[in-house]
Amino acid sequence: MQRTPEQEAAQEALSRLVRQCRTGDPQAWQQLVVSQHRRIYALCYRFTGSATDAEDLTQDVFLKLYRNLASFDVERGSFQTWITTLARNLLVDHFRRTRLERASDSLDASYTGEDDGATQASQLADPHPSPEAHASGMELKVSIQQALAQLSPELRETVILRDLEDMDYKEIAQVLRIPEGTVKSRISRGRGELARLLQRIEGQVV
Repeated sequence: MQRTPEQEAAQEALSRLVRQCRTGDPQAWQQLVVSQHRRIYALCYRFTGSATDAEDLTQDVFLKLYRNLASFDVERGSFQTWITTLARNLLVDHFRRTRLERASDSLDASYTGEDDGATQASQLADPHPSPEAHASGMELKVSIQQALAQLSPELRETVILRDLEDMDYKEIAQVLRIPEGTVKSRISRGRGELARLLQRIEGQVV
């Protein structure tokens, strides 16, 4: 996936901020936390489905980040990929400790399971939905949560990283430490299984 000039500029700005943090600049660290907190919290929440767990895990991610920032090679890797890897490893540990497989609040998983399928977020994009549309949207979110809860952790994490975090196959492969071919296979299987589960859930509701 080719990055846009805006993405390249944002990546470079982030790299400069990381360099400042590594010199011990407390203001730069604060800026780094502010710039990444929302994304990391959202990632933790989508995996756990619990606001409390997500907040605790987000704090753990930044604590681990602070302790390991000196080991990050600014010249060789993407900071976004690196911090996502830190978060993912903590989430795996969380799963192992608690054995919880709660649903993720996914609004971007493809409904059809196809690469270019319409996403849930695009279907709910109206900033001023009618009461009927709002109620329908809430029902859809519940259905997605139920469906994601039934996916295996391996399929769920690849779908989340691709469809919600918008990471490319290479980045996901780096985070999960698996071949790109395996990434693509899991995404395809995950989207297909998610679509089948949603159809089954909708059939039960009707």
